[in-house]
Amino acid sequence: MSSLWVFPGQGAQQPGMLHGLPDSPETVQCLAEASAVLEQDALALDSVTALENTRAVQLCLLIGGVACARLLMQRGHRPDYVSGLSIGAYAAAVVAGAISFADALRLVSLRGELMQQAYPQGFGMTAILGLDLNRVESLLAQVNCAEQPVYLANINAEAQQVIAGSHGAMQQVAVLAKAAGAACAKPLAVSVPSHCPLLDRPAAELAEAFSQVKVSPAQIRYLSSSSARLLNKPEQLRDDLANNMCRVVDWHNTLRTAYERGVRLHLELPPGAVLTGLARRVFEPGQAIAFQGARLDTLDAMLRQEASRDS
Repeated sequence: MSSLWVFPGQGAQQPGMLHGLPDSPETVQCLAEASAVLEQDALALDSVTALENTRAVQLCLLIGGVACARLLMQRGHRPDYVSGLSIGAYAAAVVAGAISFADALRLVSLRGELMQQAYPQGFGMTAILGLDLNRVESLLAQVNCAEQPVYLANINAEAQQVIAGSHGAMQQVAVLAKAAGAACAKPLAVSVPSHCPLLDRPAAELAEAFSQVKVSPAQIRYLSSSSARLLNKPEQLRDDLANNMCRVVDWHNTLRTAYERGVRLHLELPPGAVLTGLARRVFEPGQAIAFQGARLDTLDAMLRQEASRDS
């Protein structure tokens, strides 16, 4: 049996998340490196005010995920697979050895700025619970137009989809969804319309920056959350990371791919545990756990037990 380490996307951020990282040489080093590369105090990124900015949110998620993964790896653990939802893919790529942490910091800083500048207000994302993919797509087709754009953004589970677009269009879809039997239509803490054609132009600009960055073959198997496929070649990884902001996230099938390849231990790196809840529906009778809220010695025991089963 194998393990999958996953890294959450925007919306999982929490005020104080970097200040709350475990006190270890690995986390201290990550914060110091981030501060040096960004030329600002990384710990200033996780305040309530700072997290109103897309760039700060994405950098916090990258730094927190890499720091905690490095802490676990220093303690002798290593995942068989890594994957990240949206911005989480950058932390996954760093842990897989595909890009350096320094390059990831610079790229994510640019990514956040491009996304925020493209849609500074009036746009976002909404989660719809209780309707299948076909039903949500039919509702989107009724509303989407040039004046009120709205698109499918995430397939998180069989009955959990996320849409992205203008606030007005999303509100119209939410009304239709509730009338169709949706349990909930909830705006997310994301201020840009990610994972849809509205971000094609910022993605193209990010791809230009990526062309100047060294990308190496993944040393740990990397699962794309856009295609739900294993990627290893540098050109594949470069394309996946640069363009994931404008491509639908298929998290449900990413988890299914991992399960079908023998993964039975799913570990969610900080912050939060939303992905753990989604994974429990797929990884039965395996284990899905979150780093946040767990004791390090408990994580050590679970990861070593899983490794011993593989040997």
